[in-house]
Amino acid sequence: MVVKWDVMIPRLTGDKKRTAYIYLPDGYDAEAEKRYPVMYMFDGHNVFFDEDATYGKSWGMEDYMKKSGKELIIVAVEANQEGNARVTEYSPFDFQNADIGKVKGKGKIYMKWLIGTLKPYIDSHYRTLPGREDTIIAGSSLGGLMALYAVTVHNDVFQRAACLSPSLWVAPGTVLEMVAGAHISNDTCIYMDYGSLEIFNHAANAESLISTQHLLLTKRVNLAFRMVPGGTHSEASWEKQIPIFMECLGL
Repeated sequence: MVVKWDVMIPRLTGDKKRTAYIYLPDGYDAEAEKRYPVMYMFDGHNVFFDEDATYGKSWGMEDYMKKSGKELIIVAVEANQEGNARVTEYSPFDFQNADIGKVKGKGKIYMKWLIGTLKPYIDSHYRTLPGREDTIIAGSSLGGLMALYAVTVHNDVFQRAACLSPSLWVAPGTVLEMVAGAHISNDTCIYMDYGSLEIFNHAANAESLISTQHLLLTKRVNLAFRMVPGGTHSEASWEKQIPIFMECLGL
């Protein structure tokens, strides 16, 4: 079952409402005492329903969860889709790009809201397992970058992360500085991938991926990295990776 409700992120978009989604396992209502791990996902409009998705194709997470029978709560919030607002909200640092221009990254503000407002709301209204070991974060593209930011910089909150096609190209040097300066517990588990047909979409991608992988491994992170044969930068491609990253994260 997926429930929708409206949320606001005042420091980013004032009193403008956006849709939040929560998936509850089939047995949630029947087992009144049971508590569940929680996975937070970016681009909530693309996670569950094709009719809500930007390009008419979602990840189909509800279908996967029902078929797999996995007992996990999933929370996903719609991105700000006005102009380049998504780029701004989903970058934890400033950068400059030839196509986009100067970007004032507000990802740190977004993550502060997720950790300080959204997560406490979910933990108080639903039967969650709120500890770090049961809190996961996942995303693709800029959402993949944000998932990496969350699990490294806020490693006290998130133990596991799935970073699909992460946009490391926006500021590869800053990404490395971020990972290098992070205090990461050696029980941290990260899944990261990139599609073979998208790897050269941005010149800095391949080198950034190699450097970031190496640095994560020196941090003793449990890292699973894949080049996805025939993988593209699309929800249809990311959907196919769901069983793989779920298995890698022990979910």
